[in-house]
Parts: sequence; structure tokens; C-alpha cells
Amino acid sequence: MLKIVVCDDEAEICKNISLIIERLTCNNKLSKAEVLVCYNGESLLKENDIDLVLLDIDMPGMSGMDVAARLSERKNAPLIVFVTAHDELVYDSFKYHPFAFVRKKYLEEELTQVLMDCKKEFDSRDKYFSFKSGGDTVKLLSSDIMYFEAEANYLIIHIANETYRMRATISGIEDNLKNEGFIRIHKGFLVNQEHIRTLKQEEVVLESGDMLPIGKAYAASAKASILRYMR
Repeated sequence: MLKIVVCDDEAEICKNISLIIERLTCNNKLSKAEVLVCYNGESLLKENDIDLVLLDIDMPGMSGMDVAARLSERKNAPLIVFVTAHDELVYDSFKYHPFAFVRKKYLEEELTQVLMDCKKEFDSRDKYFSFKSGGDTVKLLSSDIMYFEAEANYLIIHIANETYRMRATISGIEDNLKNEGFIRIHKGFLVNQEHIRTLKQEEVVLESGDMLPIGKAYAASAKASILRYMR
């Protein structure tokens, strides 16, 4: 069961968000969820094991951005969706890597779609990538894979503090993984967008600190995809 926290200082907004979640759950369009309501950031940060936060940006006391910064430090950080009446604050919040934004004036239509996207994200986290490596069969969570690196007729699979080697080409697995958030940024690199921290002019920086080049042939499509994902 998902744990969803709604955080907004406006009780009416919290009520409306909760009703939308309840409706989607009843229609089996969203997984069963425990929904908690907090009216300030301080209360939210007392909660643990959160899967999804629907968070107002502009609140008295601790702002939504301050809360997002604290949440991002957690080992299992939740998905963050900013819900705001101030469109001009959206760009300032990119550095906290929110999953999405919802404008309060379009709450019903935008939140419904975003919650469906959240469901896809949660579902994808349970997908695995299996392959042969040195005679052994290895099974990894797709979400744990940071990137694939081409090396002649082999691929180097990079996860946190560990690598695997398999006989395959990037082109051979690219189509199978594109629906799981992996994008081609270079002829030699296929990257999991979930692990991208910073997009630069000619490279991406991953959460691990690894810096990977963006090839000219892939630059336009890769940058557009990464920006969409970050937003």
C-alpha cells in the first residue's frame, strides 16, 4: 500500500486532493493508498516511509522548497509533486527534482494525469533486467541501473559501486528499455534518466558524480527528453 502525504496550509485544497485520490483508487486507476494530511512542512517531516508527497510551494513557516530539500536527503526519498498557485515559482524548484507540477487552478485535470504518471513510475520500479555475465545469470532492478556503456561487442552495466559485463550492443537493448526511462545520449551511452542530477551543455552529471558526454547526433532529442523528465 502506498503512503501519500498531502501538505498544504489550505484545508480546502487538502480535501479536494484527497477526494481525487480516493476516486482514482475506487476506480482501480491508482493503487490502494494511505493518505495523510499535513498543514505545514514541520508536520510532514515527522512522517517516515513516504512514497509520494503532494506539496504546496508557498506555505507559512517552512516553504515547500525547504521541505523538498530535506526530503531529498532521505535514503528512500519520496516522489515530490509540487501543487502551487504561483506558476512563477515552478522554475525555482527544478533543483529539487520534483516528479511533476500541478497548478491549483487546474487541480482536477492536472492532478488526475499526474497521479496516473506516478502509478506508472511506481510500477516500473519493480521491473527487472536479466542478463548473462561470466556464465552467471544476473537479475537487477532496472531502477538500480545508472547507465550502460559500450565496449566493443560488450556492455558495461553501471550500478552503485559495482559494474557488470555482458555481451550485447546498446542498439540491441535500447528499444526494450526506452519505456523504462532509459535514453541514448551518445553512441556509447544509454542512461537511466532517474539518476541524472544535472544537465549541462555537453554532458550530464549523475547522482553518483559520474559525468557522461552528450553526442552531437543525440543532443536535441536527449536534452528534450531529460528536460521533460525533470519537469
